[in-house]
Amino acid sequence: MSSRRMTTIAGSLVTASFSAVMVLSATAAAEDQGPGSSKGGKAVDAAPAGVKLTTLLPEKISVDNSSQETEITATAKNEGTKDSGQIRLWVVGFDGLTVKNVQGCSPIDEKNLPEGSNSGFSCPIDNLAAGQSKSYAVDATFDRSKTGKICLPVQTSDGKKTFWQQGPVPFGTTNPSPNAPATPLLLGTDNKPVAPGGDELPKTGIERDVLPLGAAGAALMAAGVAGLWWSQRRPARQQES
Repeated sequence: MSSRRMTTIAGSLVTASFSAVMVLSATAAAEDQGPGSSKGGKAVDAAPAGVKLTTLLPEKISVDNSSQETEITATAKNEGTKDSGQIRLWVVGFDGLTVKNVQGCSPIDEKNLPEGSNSGFSCPIDNLAAGQSKSYAVDATFDRSKTGKICLPVQTSDGKKTFWQQGPVPFGTTNPSPNAPATPLLLGTDNKPVAPGGDELPKTGIERDVLPLGAAGAALMAAGVAGLWWSQRRPARQQES
């Protein structure tokens, strides 16, 4: 076999290998946050007949240890058989988790935020068809010296009823990595602070069962319905990949 032909074959193999690596890399990047989970969620007010609204959060996120920045995908889903009509999704941060931006959504005025929260965005949804979902890219920061929680209520467009609320549910790690470029955080896990001697979690936020809005905002819960808090204890330790 001529050297020219050998060179051509070798070049083709390199190209094919490079393409395969690119495909695998793209797939891995898309799966960084793992499958969506409704952990910490519960129905509150009765939704219209045939409408079943839920939310999903990634099972794992990664926090940059130098900038404290992280990205979260928040998803609203209609698992029912009929369209939802106009609704809204709120993305609210608590304690060490601060929501900086949600693509396509508007920031909530500080006076209208749920008590104990530090940030939030409102995402109006004109209609969520039966069996469909809508995802939002959330830019946030996570102070790893604190606990951090996120809450996703799905409400009527005027906020008078809450059909579903996920959280406030924690993200955290039981294995801090102060010297690593990034720290993976798991959904439903209380955060163990990175700070030296931080054996006890700092007491931040509020300890109560109600998640009311500010005086000028629409009520997060309908009258007589208590707010929901995710109270599940730390799940079994998951091995990090």
